[in-house]
Amino acid sequence: MNPAISVVIPVFNEQEGLPVLFERLYRALDALGRSFEVVFVDDGSSDGSVAELREQYQRRPDVTRVVVLARNAGQHRAILAAFSYTRGDYVITLDADLQNPPEEIAKLVAAMDAGADYVGTIRLRRQDVLWRKVASRLMNRLREGTTSIRITDQGCMLRGYSRGVIDAVNHCTEVSTYVPALAYTFARHPVEIEVAHAERTVGQSKYSLWRLIRLNFDLMTGFSVAPLQFFSMAGIVIALLSLGFVAFLAIRRLIMGPEAEGVFTLFGVAFFLIGMALLGLGVVGEYVGRIYEQVRQRPRYLVAAVLGDDAQGQLPPPHPTPGAQITALPAPLPRARGAQE
Repeated sequence: MNPAISVVIPVFNEQEGLPVLFERLYRALDALGRSFEVVFVDDGSSDGSVAELREQYQRRPDVTRVVVLARNAGQHRAILAAFSYTRGDYVITLDADLQNPPEEIAKLVAAMDAGADYVGTIRLRRQDVLWRKVASRLMNRLREGTTSIRITDQGCMLRGYSRGVIDAVNHCTEVSTYVPALAYTFARHPVEIEVAHAERTVGQSKYSLWRLIRLNFDLMTGFSVAPLQFFSMAGIVIALLSLGFVAFLAIRRLIMGPEAEGVFTLFGVAFFLIGMALLGLGVVGEYVGRIYEQVRQRPRYLVAAVLGDDAQGQLPPPHPTPGAQITALPAPLPRARGAQE
C-alpha cells in the first residue's frame, strides 16, 4: 500500500545536523497519524552524510528510502531524482538544514487536505544575513516581471505537491530547472501559507551569491522569453532614437558648420550601445546554452545506489523520469542489514 505522505530531503554535506533532523522529523511525522515515507537523496556528499543516512535507514527501514547520487548534480536535480521514487499522495520537500522546522509539515498537509494541489510557503521573521534578504527581494521582483510564476518566497524549499503535480513534473525532460516554478505551472489550486524559519545552527549555506544569480537565470530563461522580447523592444527604441540623433547632428552641421564639440557625447552613446549589445548577447547566450545542454540528452543525474524495501538493494523507480537515466555503478552502497529478505 502506498503511503499518504512522502517527504523528500536533499542532503549535501550535512553530516553534523542529520542526527537532530532525524529526531525531529520522524517525531513530527509520527504525530500526524498517517502513513508516510521519507526519501533522502544524497547529492554527492564528501563527508559522512551517506553513513548517517544508512544508519537511519537501518533504524526505520519501513518508512525510509535513501537515494545516493554518483556525483553532485545540484539541489533541484537531486529533488527530481527523489521524486521518481516517491509513492505518496502528498509530496513535501524539505531542506536538511532545519531552517524550516519539520514541525511545520502539518500546516502543509492541512492546506492540501483543504484542496490545494500546490502549497508554497513564506518564511516568517527570516533568519538570514541582510545581503541574502535583499538579493532575494530583488530576484523575486525580477522574476515576477519576466515570468508568469507568482511565488512570494522562492528561496523556501518547504513546499507541498499533490500526486498529480508530481507525476506531471516527472514527465518533464528539462536538463536545468527550478522545481517549485516547474510544479507551479501544473498546479490548478496553488496556495501560499506562512511558516516559521530558524537560524542555521550547524554547517553553512550551499548557495553563494553566484549560485543564486545562476538560479535566477534558470528561472528567467526556463519559464519565459521576456528577456529576449525586452532586448528586441529595446533595440527598436534605441534604433529610432539613434536615427533621430543622426538627423539632429546632420541638421546641426548644416546650420552651425563643422565643429569638434560633442565628441565625448558620441563616445558615451557608443559605449552605452555596446554595453546593451553585449548584455543582449549574453541573454541570447543563456537561451542557446540551455538548448545546447538539452540537445546533448545527457542524464540529469546518475544513481549509485538505493536503500529501500526491495530484495536486491537496488530499487527501480516507480515513476521513471524521461531523460534521467538510472545507473548502478560498479561499487554500490552495501545493503543494510535491516532490509527485508
